[in-house]
Amino acid sequence: MKVIIPLAGKGTRLRPHTHLVPKPMLKVAGRPVMSYVMDDVMKLGDVEQVVYITGHLKEKVEDYARSTWAVDSVFVEQAVQDGTAGAVKLALPYVDGPVLIIFVDTIFDADLTEIHRTDADGIIWVKEVEDYQRFGVVVTDADGFMTRIVEKPDTPISKRANIGLYYIRNWQLLAAGIEHTLRQPANKGEFYLTDAFQYMIDHGAKIAVRDVGGWYDAGKLDTLLETNEAMLTRRGLARVPAGFSGATIIDPVYIEDGVTATNSTIGPNVSIGAGTVLDGATVRHAVIGTKATIRNATLHDSFLGDSVVVEGVSGAMTIGDHSEVRGG
Repeated sequence: MKVIIPLAGKGTRLRPHTHLVPKPMLKVAGRPVMSYVMDDVMKLGDVEQVVYITGHLKEKVEDYARSTWAVDSVFVEQAVQDGTAGAVKLALPYVDGPVLIIFVDTIFDADLTEIHRTDADGIIWVKEVEDYQRFGVVVTDADGFMTRIVEKPDTPISKRANIGLYYIRNWQLLAAGIEHTLRQPANKGEFYLTDAFQYMIDHGAKIAVRDVGGWYDAGKLDTLLETNEAMLTRRGLARVPAGFSGATIIDPVYIEDGVTATNSTIGPNVSIGAGTVLDGATVRHAVIGTKATIRNATLHDSFLGDSVVVEGVSGAMTIGDHSEVRGG
């Protein structure tokens, strides 16, 4: 089986962090977001090759992927970011059998081994949401197969949101659907992979719809902090190094080795990278990178990069790597 990972986007909603770090490599609970998904994929045991569709900061993605997972990898640049259908088309020369397609700016709780037990032409995983108008939603028939996928519906035809996780067994029909989609007028300047799935359905494909147990978005600041909290609690990744002192801990927190604290309060829902120093700091609901210095500050709902300095301030803030903020 092949795996396609589109990750060419610039991550504009997570700037300034994504000026220097690709969006899927931003960390929650001490790990890059894409590592959660890729570790689940590798556990399947039958992945022949991973095709990464790269763009923004492509060298960092390539270096990280090659050094982390022992699997044949191909990197294809999406020079013109014309949408998800255009991205997956770039991977088609490497596809000669069933394929997983995964957008790795989210984390999910799903049983991927189901791909070994299905006779359907594909599987699309979904999550029921209340704010259905923000998403593409999937409509099913009485047997649980997709009949339609509708982007941002005005009426509640479905609350089952498309989460960007797909298995396609009938890869030939997918390729035909992508070619058809790219021949149509662009939708607001983009070509959507979901239109290729609709083409498959319209040409007789049976795509099963399966609900995930959890879906955690890391595509913007507020949801990234929520995902950090979910990984600390639901995935049990909270940790405090043995012998750690100098701070009152309000669980859950993730603190790497080499963090030092004096007269501080940490938590709840905080992740802190190695080498960071907290002195007279109170931090809650935050992700802090490595080698940061937080002194005489009270922070909440914040996302701080590596090697930042924050002194004498209070509030919520987003600060990129190697930045400094000092109060008067």
